[in-house]
Formats: sequence, structure tokens, C-alpha cells
Amino acid sequence: MKAYLLYEAGGPDKLVLGGTKRPALQSGEVLVKVKAISINPADAIYRNSPAFIAHIFGQEWPVILGWDIAGEVVEKAENTAGFEVGDAVFALLQKARGYAEFVAVNTELLANKPNNITFEEAAAAPMAGLTAWQPLVHGMTIKTGNQIFIHGASGGVGHYAVQIAKYLGAQVIATSSAKNRNFVLSLGADKHIDYQTENFWEVMSDVDFVFDTIGGETLEHSIDVIKSGGTIISIIPMTDERLKAKAQEKNVNLSLWGLQVNGDDLRAFADLMAKGILKSYLTKTYPFAEMAAAHTQIETRRTVGKIALIV
Repeated sequence: MKAYLLYEAGGPDKLVLGGTKRPALQSGEVLVKVKAISINPADAIYRNSPAFIAHIFGQEWPVILGWDIAGEVVEKAENTAGFEVGDAVFALLQKARGYAEFVAVNTELLANKPNNITFEEAAAAPMAGLTAWQPLVHGMTIKTGNQIFIHGASGGVGHYAVQIAKYLGAQVIATSSAKNRNFVLSLGADKHIDYQTENFWEVMSDVDFVFDTIGGETLEHSIDVIKSGGTIISIIPMTDERLKAKAQEKNVNLSLWGLQVNGDDLRAFADLMAKGILKSYLTKTYPFAEMAAAHTQIETRRTVGKIALIV
């Protein structure tokens, strides 16, 4: 099968399209013929970091990156009840290996692709979608009418977060650049703030929740606008202990949320996609041969919604 092989960490040019063996199935796994994959900022971070690659693969080289896939089941092992050959599925992979024509996936991680979405839209959802879903659904106690402030609302994670927050009944205030204002409002945001021209901490106060995808000064100023007893969840690692002390002094719950690979969450997300409540917005779709271009785009950190590749 064809796959993108990474022989050493580095830039997008280090991803080499070559041939390798199809994965052998173990109990509980199905073989998925990949129809589409999506690229996340994490893909580029791992590609460029020997330490991160070693964390997943040990001393194995070359490696195959890629966490988000959608495709069709073409073979199954034992203990795979609930999925049959021919099923359209998508998944967030536990240990990458998604940049390939075929991938072995444990059925615990699989979700059926809703009939009303494309393979590209399905592939776009797992990592970014669950990165938004888990903090908002499991980490917050959002009730109808609560205000939530979402940073980076036009990005991959942010655009799902706006939709999830509206589904949960929240009043959504969201930031992006002015050029993405209409897009963010179309997702369901009730108010938009242009982070390039407005200081949000000067025009906001007493929000119930903050979902942070930016970190740094944005996170620090978020503490200024949240009410006592409110909750801030960031997906950006925090190294400044001063922020934790500031949050504690104001009686604000501040925490970091790391993505957990969870098939139950993905299937819940898929159910809302099937109902048209959640949607993947693709700003661009690339052919499989243009992997380097897709990585170059995601590294700009200016991607609106998601990007996907057709395999």
C-alpha cells in the first residue's frame, strides 16, 4: 500500500510517499480502506519533534503519522461485532498511522459515518471535534443561558466549540479576526469580538465559562473577565504559575484539558452530525499527493475550519 513515511523529524518535505505492507489485523480490529484524512496542528508539531515521535513510536523508523481517518471497512478480525465489511466509518487513531491507504482500527475507536456527510467531513472531525467536545461536555457544567467566551472561534477546534456550546444552550461570545466574523456568527455565535482591534477585557465581564485555544496573554486576560466561581479550560499547556495563583485569588477554576482518545465521545459527536447539529467546515481539500502543501497550510495557524485530503 502507499503511505507517507517519515524517516526523520523535520519539515513537510520529510514526509515521503512510498510503499509499505498493509497492517496485519489483531483481535478486535478491522481494516479500513482510507477515503479521507485530515491534518491538525498536532500533526505538524509531531512531524517536527524527535521527542514526540519517540513518545509514540519508540525507536521505530520510518513512522507513519496521522490521527484522523474516514473510510470503508474491507476486512475484519474476530471480536468485531457491530461493524461489517462495507461499513463507512471514521476514527481518531490511538497511535497515528493514518497517512496510508489502509489502517487497522480497534472497533472501540470507530464510529459509523453519518449518511448525510462526506468522508472528508467525517475525517475532519475526530481530533479537533473531541478537543472541543470533551472540555465543554465533561469539563464544564453549561446550563441554558450561561455565557461562554470562546477564543479562536474560526479555527479547527474553535469552530466546533461554538457549535457544541450552542447545542448545550449557552450564549456564545467568540473571538476571531474581522475577516472571519461572518463565519463565526454563522456557526451560532451570539456576539463576535475582533481580537486584532478590540481588547476583550475592556468590553466584557462576568462570563460563566471561557474556552481557551490561544494561551499566553489571552489566557491571563480571560481571568479578568470571568466571574468568581467560573471555569476556564485551556487546551494550551500552561507554564506560568502566576496565572494559576491569579485564578485562585479570584476563585476561578482554571485547568488544562488534554485530548483523550474515546470512541464513546466520537459516537456521540457522530450522532449530532447525523442530526445536522454539528458540522465540519472545510476551507480546503487536497489530493493525497499534496501532503506537504497541507502541512504547510496548517502551520500558518490561520486555517479557517478544517482541511482534509482525499486518498
